[in-house]
Amino acid sequence: MASTKWVIDPMHSEVTFKVRHLMISTVTGSFKVFNGHAETEDDEFRLVQKIDFQADVKSIDTNNEQRDTHLKSADFFAADEHPYLEFRAESFNSSDNKITGMLKMRGTERPITLDVDFGGTVVDGYGQTKAGLTVSGKVNRKDFGLVWSQVTEAGSVVVSDEVKMVAEVQFIKQA
Repeated sequence: MASTKWVIDPMHSEVTFKVRHLMISTVTGSFKVFNGHAETEDDEFRLVQKIDFQADVKSIDTNNEQRDTHLKSADFFAADEHPYLEFRAESFNSSDNKITGMLKMRGTERPITLDVDFGGTVVDGYGQTKAGLTVSGKVNRKDFGLVWSQVTEAGSVVVSDEVKMVAEVQFIKQA
């Protein structure tokens, strides 16, 4: 049986992250430019054979240009040398609510397991079959070489090591 191909619909998807700042509040950011595709054994997005995702690090947006520039620098993502954040998974069963794959940031690749809330599939008003997923998880940024750290005079950590990630993704079935 031939596999079904799907691509992310960037107009109906978003990729965000949250990190604690000074350990008293949370900063939210997003990647504005990203793409991905999947291959499934069926037309319902139930048995996924492969998922590939890529976010352009230079598209990072935290609603603060100075902070965004710092995040793109060698202190964090080193965007000039490592322009993409990538995730690859070899399989996913929509009934499992988990997906395991390899996350690559700043040239470091590590296995991670993410939670998945599968929204199902639907045919839209234009006859396109779409599948919706919410993918979420946490990583330690230092595990991926994002090791910049600073402590305030009062002893507070400026940026936490833990980063929460959430991707609201809609895939479009390809003809």
